[in-house]
Amino acid sequence: MNTHQPPPPPDTLNELGVLKRREIEARLLAPLIHELALEFGQERVHEILQRVIVQIAHEQGQALAESTGGSSLADFAAALEAWKKDDAMQIKLLEQTPRAFNFNVTRCRYAELYRALGIPELGALLSCNRDKALIDGFNPQIKLTRTQTIMEGADFCDFRYILATDEGETGKLA
Repeated sequence: MNTHQPPPPPDTLNELGVLKRREIEARLLAPLIHELALEFGQERVHEILQRVIVQIAHEQGQALAESTGGSSLADFAAALEAWKKDDAMQIKLLEQTPRAFNFNVTRCRYAELYRALGIPELGALLSCNRDKALIDGFNPQIKLTRTQTIMEGADFCDFRYILATDEGETGKLA
């Protein structure tokens, strides 16, 4: 019996917009997560879900770098258009240089979506949880610092991407 399976075709689902993709995923996953939590406990189910989503996001970051043809902060910034499609996010750009890409999300329709679906507690797990793994897959030299999210009740999300130097220090600009 041959257990080797060919790799799946490229993931093109973001073409419909990441917000719509997250809605489809959430409508399927929420009842499944609920039932699994009843059977195995919410904490354990959330641990497994987090591990799987982080792995998927890392792989998606690698695929994103391949599809953009580069892994610079400028390439990443350009790729964010898929996440902004359908006015899914409103951002205030603070800094964009070859070594830093810093912005605040001032409106997050992803958070609004999870609230509207009655599953606000799953929003961070299903969406925000992906961000660090995505950038690590895209380029492990780029580090994300984020101290707050709208999903968890803040007024804005603070995204601070810094390209690390060869010496391992960040190229943080004053």
